[in-house]
Parts: sequence; structure tokens; C-alpha cells
Amino acid sequence: MTRKEEVRDQRSEVRYLSAMATLSRCASRSGLRRPGAKVATISVRAAVMGLSIAMIPLTGCWKAQKTAAVESIPVRVKRVELQTLKRSLDYAGNIRAREEALVYPKVSGKIMEKVREEGVRVTKGDVIAYIDRDEVGFTYEKAPVESPLAGFVGRIYVDRGTSVTLQTPIAMVVDIEAVELALDVPEKFIAQVKLGQMAELNVDAWPGETFSGQVTKISPVIDLDTRTAPVEITIKNPAYRLKPGMFARVKLVLEERNNIPVIMKEAVLGRDSDTYVYLASNNIAHLRNVRLGLREGSNYEVTEGLTPGDIVVIMGQQRLRDGAAVSTEEEPGKINPKSQNPGKKKHFDQ
Repeated sequence: MTRKEEVRDQRSEVRYLSAMATLSRCASRSGLRRPGAKVATISVRAAVMGLSIAMIPLTGCWKAQKTAAVESIPVRVKRVELQTLKRSLDYAGNIRAREEALVYPKVSGKIMEKVREEGVRVTKGDVIAYIDRDEVGFTYEKAPVESPLAGFVGRIYVDRGTSVTLQTPIAMVVDIEAVELALDVPEKFIAQVKLGQMAELNVDAWPGETFSGQVTKISPVIDLDTRTAPVEITIKNPAYRLKPGMFARVKLVLEERNNIPVIMKEAVLGRDSDTYVYLASNNIAHLRNVRLGLREGSNYEVTEGLTPGDIVVIMGQQRLRDGAAVSTEEEPGKINPKSQNPGKKKHFDQ
């Protein structure tokens, strides 16, 4: 036998032994092999000659292995709910008082007495301070400095003994029964802004609380440099919790829809007009085309394709196909009685 034939013979024997080991393991797993029973015997010479051996009893083994390999895909789901969504423009700005006035003296002299302090409520005409007039030829008489409007003393700029003139501001008085905030709305949105339109305002001083306001002024002139129009928002402030100078985040509501089916953006696959989601029903995933409407934050309105109560996959759908087997877990805080393997930790594809 030549060297080349010996090498070929050795390779054939290795392939044969490997095949026999695989068949033996398969027979053991399928329960076809019993103690003392022979599965098959194939001589090395037959393998070298390339003879095919039909192992009819073992043909079902491979099918069983393939079936056993099919597992349910773990996914997280959420039910379609009816909610309210809003389309809005987001802004930020500083709150100002509805009315604000600097108080000036009518005569020059020295501050001889302060009658009001900062934070005190005043009415129109209340005296804030008195001035010792230093004008020659006049009979001594202290001159009052009066508030020009009703509100609160926001600032006192002088102390007793301070010399003042007609141009020296004595105090600032603010009316904060309502407060205002100015916005610069882009030209392309100005047609959607109307008097009386709702606005929502949040401030850091009152986290988690939303204050409501209305559009009270819309400038008829567009600024040529910024291509925006000044818009004024007025917010009622009966408890005086909103203070002039506070930084605020504002949502100018352009459109609001109530009681509409809503899903999370994580559930949506595809793009533009070809968008779809996966529904979970009886532990089977079903692909469903949908049409989307308004979007607010992480939520989408569904105008076609879903109804309230439908169970939508929001995590793990990247591995899915139509008809795939799934094991579901609802959003944290909700219990799904049909969830499979509740004690087994699930890993979700992001």
C-alpha cells in the first residue's frame, strides 16, 4: 500500500469513528438503545469503501433533537391603554409680575423713616417711607413716599439717613395676583397659536406640580432678525407661590386628544408609513401593521391597527417573527398569570 493510500485510509477511519459516536449518543437520548442491544456495526473496510448504511430506527432522533431546541422567546409586554396626548411647543423663560413699579420720591432729602419692609402687602397710596425735606424756605414737614399700585413691596433700596433725589428709586412694588411669561414663537407656528390657548408651566421650586396658564397677548409683528413673534402667557397665582424671577419650563399646547389608544415608542418597529408592532396572544407573537398619530414624550397615538386591551411587545421583539413562541412578562407592577417560567430570570434584547 502506498503512502497516499495509507493517509486516505486513516482519514476514512476517523470519519467513521466520529459518525459512530454521534449515532450512539443519539440512540441513547432517544431511548432506542437497550443494554445488550446492538445499534449498528460497520466495518472500517466498509467505511473506507464509502458504503452508505441506512440507520432507519435512528431517523426520528434528529427530528426529536430539532424539536427540543425550539424554545419560547422571553419578551416584556404592555397593554394598549386609553390616554390623553398633547402636541406642544416647549419653551423656557423667567416669570415676571403682572404689574411692577419702581417708586420714586417727589422731593429730595434724607430718608427719616421706613414704614414698610420687603414682602409686606400694600394698597395703592400706602406710605412706604418718609423723607426729611432739605429745601430751604419751606416749613418743616416730612414728605411721604407712596405706593403707586396694590401688591407687595418687592424691594427697598434705601436705609434710614440715605440722601435721595427725584431720580433715586426708593422701592419696587409688584402685583403677583397673576404672573406672566413672555415667549418668542417661531413664525411657522404662529398661525396655530390663539388667544386663550392653554399652556402648562413647571418650576423647580414645586417639583412634580404643573401650573396652567393662557395665551393673553400675541404680537401682530414678526421680528425680522429672529423670525419670531412675542407671545405672552398669563398664569393665575392666588397663593403667590410663583415668584417674579423664577425660571420656568413651558409647554404651549397646540393640540390635545382625549381617550385615544396609546403605546410606548419601544413597541414600534419600522419607520414612516411602514410601522408595525408584535402582539402577544396565547404565547404566540403576531405581527401587526399600525398607523401612528400624535406623539408626546415616549408615547404614540395609534390611529389604526390596535384596540384598547391589546397586549403589545415592548422589549425583546428584535428576535421575533410572525408566529414565534413567546413567554411574556408585563411591565413592572403588573402580574401576568399566563407568564411562563415565573421563577426563571429572563434576559431581554434591547
